[in-house]
Amino acid sequence: MQNKTIDLIYHRRSIRSYQSTALTNEQIELLVQAAQSAPSSNFLQCATIIRITDSENRSKLAHYSGDQSYINQAPEFWVFCADFNRHFQIDPTIPLEKAEQLLVGCIDTAFMAQNTVIAAESLGLGTVYIGGLRNNIEKVTQLLALPKYVLPLFGLCIGYPDQNPDIKPRLPKELVFFENHYQPINHQLLAQYDTQMRQYYGHRLTNQKTNGWSDKIAETIIKGQRDFILNYLHKQGWITK
Repeated sequence: MQNKTIDLIYHRRSIRSYQSTALTNEQIELLVQAAQSAPSSNFLQCATIIRITDSENRSKLAHYSGDQSYINQAPEFWVFCADFNRHFQIDPTIPLEKAEQLLVGCIDTAFMAQNTVIAAESLGLGTVYIGGLRNNIEKVTQLLALPKYVLPLFGLCIGYPDQNPDIKPRLPKELVFFENHYQPINHQLLAQYDTQMRQYYGHRLTNQKTNGWSDKIAETIIKGQRDFILNYLHKQGWITK
């Protein structure tokens, strides 16, 4: 049975234009508490949020992310980081170089961020994730003075929406939800979804496209390779063993 929470999740959209209205301190506190209420693997709590209030730093982060103007426009911009430096400060002898720590840190941080998004939208706010921070991840690391074992995963714009975009159609359930074992792709369903996406892209008011979903997969993945990431991770102390 659908309820208000599920309805809120179903209608989530990425917001890239914001009103100038600032969030209240109470709203910010509610969002932080919601973020901290997310699950945490073994209760390690290995995620950190950095709120960017300095306008010069905000502009630099917008530039580093590909000149995404809404980073400057949004009343709030938060950077979500996987963070094992806190644990390193408590006990420098802990081995933190394994791939598992990277996975745990990324998962914990994603849980925290999505809790923030749901809480924000319940307050009438809009959000958009900024993965483009990783385009210039070393510059972001320097700007935010991030020490070893801290990884800036993405940013999050938060504010009152100044646009009302359509909901982007998702893949059919049958392509993402299996029972008991993995299943090969159903190409008929995929073709139907591509048609749906072409219609969506053709009718939306901005950034119209003529392609579907599957015919842009290779281009999107290749564009987002960021071949420098592995070396960066090693420099920050991640997955060196």
